[in-house]
Amino acid sequence: MNKKDYYEVLGVSKNATDEEIKRAFRKLAKEYHPDVNKEPGAEEKFKEIGEAYAILSDPAKRKQYDQFGHAAFQNGGGTSSGFENFDFGSINLDDILNDLFGGGFGGFGFNSSRGRSTSRNSRGEDVRVVVNLSFEEAVKGCEKNISFDVNVACSKCHGQGGFDEKTCPTCHGQGRVLSEQQTIFGYMQTQKICPDCHGQGKTYSSICSECRGKGIVKSTKNLTVVIPEGVDENAQLRLSGKGGTGVNGGSNGDVFVEFKIKEHPFYERQDQDIYLEVPLTITEATLGCKKEIPTLTGNVLLEIKPGTQNYTKLKLKGKGIKSPNSLLRGNMYVVVNIIIPTKLDRKQKTLLEELAQTDLEDASEFKEFKKFVKQNS
Repeated sequence: MNKKDYYEVLGVSKNATDEEIKRAFRKLAKEYHPDVNKEPGAEEKFKEIGEAYAILSDPAKRKQYDQFGHAAFQNGGGTSSGFENFDFGSINLDDILNDLFGGGFGGFGFNSSRGRSTSRNSRGEDVRVVVNLSFEEAVKGCEKNISFDVNVACSKCHGQGGFDEKTCPTCHGQGRVLSEQQTIFGYMQTQKICPDCHGQGKTYSSICSECRGKGIVKSTKNLTVVIPEGVDENAQLRLSGKGGTGVNGGSNGDVFVEFKIKEHPFYERQDQDIYLEVPLTITEATLGCKKEIPTLTGNVLLEIKPGTQNYTKLKLKGKGIKSPNSLLRGNMYVVVNIIIPTKLDRKQKTLLEELAQTDLEDASEFKEFKKFVKQNS
């Protein structure tokens, strides 16, 4: 038997939006529901529009239907859609109606008596803890004790919430109960959470006085954290499963340790590299010298070549910070800062005045500047 086009069944165009398809189905479902419409053929029509909606409301099925038509869901359709031999009997009209109307219609076998318990497991809460570190602690690694408040399983009832568990007599373990009311469409059945077990499907002879039936209590948790060397500002360390306790068998949450690092008075950090500004006198920069440089692993002797200019950057390879994720180290950069004296004794002043009588302007920078001054006059 040839099936009618699904778009035609719902009375929408092939370019209809999801909202237009939903609105059309909602209207037709109210019109042809067997509890409302007692005319012959209403039941078949209701199933037909339900089938059309089940296909067109699913993006993947709709795409296959637009491409292959009904053949996409029949034997020998010749497609690789994954919907061959689609079981239309598996379409749950009650679930569709629940999504659209918030409850099923009584009668016709589509009531919501199949409601399931809402006692689903849920994951425990995640916790964020900020740890303050000195520059040295971040670079070399250390251990820190942290504490935080988090939900944990009640020790008195072992996380159950009560004692002497039994099936809820109100909902019979389903976690939901049905209510029925008269509407213009007939009797409508809706589901709601069981008021006695609050959706758990079970009750207890006595409620735990420690957690008041929740199964969890707030408690202060203490942990010792091993901080790897090389962590940087705002980096996070994840402690899996150390957070809040899960409910109904759910997994525990995680603890995220975030680092705030105090600035160093001399070192400046950029990722895994460090920078150190080293003061030089005029004579040290002019004549050259050997300078003792403090590194993260001890002092080293660095040669400063004669004529070194201000803000020259000298690299000490591998003298930076170790990466937390590898054995590689960054570099250390020594930045030269030539200090001009502001106070001179008589001898120093005499020596500089004698030096000033000599020609120190052979450098190209002096020559280019003099040329520019002359052109600008």
